[in-house]
Amino acid sequence: MRDPSEPLSVSERIRSDIERQILSGGLKPDDRIPLERELMEIYDCSRMTVNKAVSDLASRGLIVRRKRAGSFVAHPPSDSTILDVPDIRLDLERKGHRYDYTLLRRAVRRAKGEGEQALAGKGGRLIELRGVHQADGQPFGFERRLVNLAAVPEVEAADFAETPPGTWLLGHVPWSQAEHRIFAVAGDPAIAAHLDIPEGAPCLLLERRTWLNGVPVTHVWQTFPGDRHSFIGELTRRQA
Repeated sequence: MRDPSEPLSVSERIRSDIERQILSGGLKPDDRIPLERELMEIYDCSRMTVNKAVSDLASRGLIVRRKRAGSFVAHPPSDSTILDVPDIRLDLERKGHRYDYTLLRRAVRRAKGEGEQALAGKGGRLIELRGVHQADGQPFGFERRLVNLAAVPEVEAADFAETPPGTWLLGHVPWSQAEHRIFAVAGDPAIAAHLDIPEGAPCLLLERRTWLNGVPVTHVWQTFPGDRHSFIGELTRRQA
């Protein structure tokens, strides 16, 4: 442990100065910190010293280094409990973020393919919804959702211009069973564009199905940038 009476090294001073700006809000998520050559001039030090400070900030999760672009302030991670069906809007607002939702696609159609027929039945009707969740004006997650209209007929008349589908469903339809699957994926071109991240950037994909008394209700895929979200599950062990 460093003696507090000892002066900070140059690399520690660089790290401390940038960290202070991030935590105070002087530097906000997605703001670029000075390039390494700029920091070398400001602090009159070597590239190795600057690189050590920047690497330390990245290891703490305060910045994200992007190849050929520089280093940018990271988004604070948001946590969701995966043993429940979370309301993204409510979770973000509870954490003090401004929430918005943009509906990109709304289509009522017949189920096609094995996966969709497992949800709505052969020839059954479903509604497909695609949209982007936003936190503080920045893309937070991309969502594609299918809803079985036989299970939730009133969803066909719902307006999702302001209320996201997940929030609407949690408020209108109970669920009795849910299945979660989590994958590490590379952002495909279309989703990466909606999330404002580089194509192929690491992402977390949550796939969820819900049922009500054995009847399929919804099948949803939610994609989050890997540095902006994490999932938490809490279990209590029963005594024999």
